[in-house]
Amino acid sequence: MKIGERGLREYLHLLAPLFAFIVAVWALRLVVYAAGASGMVLHIVSVTVAGRLSILLAVIMIYSRRFGSYVSVITSVFLLTCFEQLIISAAILFTVLTGKINVYSARQFTFGETPAAHLVGHLTIGIGSGTLLGAAMGCVLLLILRRLVSAEARSVR
Repeated sequence: MKIGERGLREYLHLLAPLFAFIVAVWALRLVVYAAGASGMVLHIVSVTVAGRLSILLAVIMIYSRRFGSYVSVITSVFLLTCFEQLIISAAILFTVLTGKINVYSARQFTFGETPAAHLVGHLTIGIGSGTLLGAAMGCVLLLILRRLVSAEARSVR
C-alpha cells in the first residue's frame, strides 16, 4: 500500500524511534504514578507532550531525509497519533478488565468519566483532534523549514 510516494513499511521504519520514545514515556508515567509522584510530576511526564514532540521530530526527519511532502507529514501524524492513543487506551482497557486503577484511569486524569467512556474518548476524539491539530502543526513546520532553508540558500549565492 502506497501513501504518497512511500509504502507503509517505509513510514513505520522512519517513525520506529519515535514510537519507542512514546512507549518509553508511557511506561515511565506508569512507574512514576505507581511510585506515588505528585500531580505536577505526572503532568510533566506526559504521553501527549511526547506525541507532539514526536510529530515535530518526524517533520524534521521528513524534511532532512527528503522523505516526502505534506502527505508524508499527515500520514506520519496519523500513525503517531493512533499509536499514542492506542497505548493509552490499552492502559485504560486494563482498568476496565481488571478493576485496577493506573495513571491513565485515575480520577484526576479522566475528567470525571468512567474508564469505558474515557477509553472511547481516546479512540474517537483523541485520534481525531490529535491528527487534525498535529497535521496543522506539522504542515506549518514543514512550510517554515522549506521557506527558511530556500531563503538561506538564495542568500548564500
